[in-house]
Amino acid sequence: MSLSERAHEALLDAAEAALDKLATDLVGLDVSGQTPLTDAFLLCSGRNERMVGAIADAVEKKLYERGYSKVRQEGRADGRWILLDFGDLIVHVFHEEERLFYQLERLWADCPAVALPQHTERLEPESSL
Repeated sequence: MSLSERAHEALLDAAEAALDKLATDLVGLDVSGQTPLTDAFLLCSGRNERMVGAIADAVEKKLYERGYSKVRQEGRADGRWILLDFGDLIVHVFHEEERLFYQLERLWADCPAVALPQHTERLEPESSL
């Protein structure tokens, strides 16, 4: 299987929202060939619990505005690793320390990476002059 267009759009929207809240180390993974539960993961980090919560809030708001419904969430109370499940996309917002400890990128290393912008200015389409 390959990443659905809907999941790819959700992934890019979530990445944009995360970057707006200064998330770091964004990684998109196409997990559609490895699990029937979802098509894509977005992994990102925040420097502290408050930032992790703000990133998760921004992602949730952006995807809600785009018509996505959250199926479930985990970890909001602690703010160390918040998981947001939107069906086609699961967003993992980590505190930097948890990200280093759990290393989900290594666990899902067989999955293809999806190109994501690492800075908000890259999200705007380039105009040809």
